[in-house]
Amino acid sequence: MMLLGVLLFAVNDTLGKWLVGAYTVGQLVLVRSIAGLCVLAPFIRRTGPYAFLRPPRPALQLLRVVFSTLETSLFFWALTELPLAEVITYYMAGPIYVTALSPFLLGERVGWRRWTAVAAGFGGVVLALHPSPDSLSFGAVCALVGSFSYACFMLATRKLASTPGTVLMTAQLLAALAFGGALVLVQGWTSPGVLDLALMLFLGIGSLSGNLCVNQALRIAPASAVVPYQYTLILWGMLFGYLFFGEVLGPLTLTGAAVIIGAGLFIFLREQQLRREAG
Repeated sequence: MMLLGVLLFAVNDTLGKWLVGAYTVGQLVLVRSIAGLCVLAPFIRRTGPYAFLRPPRPALQLLRVVFSTLETSLFFWALTELPLAEVITYYMAGPIYVTALSPFLLGERVGWRRWTAVAAGFGGVVLALHPSPDSLSFGAVCALVGSFSYACFMLATRKLASTPGTVLMTAQLLAALAFGGALVLVQGWTSPGVLDLALMLFLGIGSLSGNLCVNQALRIAPASAVVPYQYTLILWGMLFGYLFFGEVLGPLTLTGAAVIIGAGLFIFLREQQLRREAG
């Protein structure tokens, strides 16, 4: 479920990179939210109004949708200045944050071996970014803050595992709809062609499907076990960046990506070993 969700996110990221050059971030967020809500409408009706009127832990629900809206919008803003693969590389800090914070916020045990892997993974992110005086550009700051927002969103989703997925996704899309609408009032609206409008609508469908997959993965397994699969996103970013935008990563970025993926796989394999021993 996590691998499928990540692939859908990668496709969405590529479409976002393609569209953000001609349309504002607010417009993309607004249209994709409308598309997602349309697809989700039958499930909303089936769930019934009571689940939406009194959701559990409303304060955490609110924080979750704030983090979700932030990470999506900041990702698009980062794409306006940085290559796709580079933005995704920045976002690879998100899963590392999740694994590092899961003992404190989720009560999940992370041993010294996985802590070492977390440190190595974060070092890989730094290496992949090939630090320079220009590293902290507006796009890089957006990507870094967005990656932390994404980690917080994942942690909040895990804490709300008992909440129906339809309720979580509906709140997420409504928040993005409101934020996107507010941005459009400020940034303006550019009338899209038929193809671009279809791609914008697909952003909503792909994002919804990806989030449903991620939510399901977090329900059936600890965050420290499923989150390392997020590292496959960098592989898709490299492939799609090369195919559609002619982006070729340098040796430092490739080395950092290898370290990130290796650390993520180690965390996953160690978690599986511990689960077998406990069973």
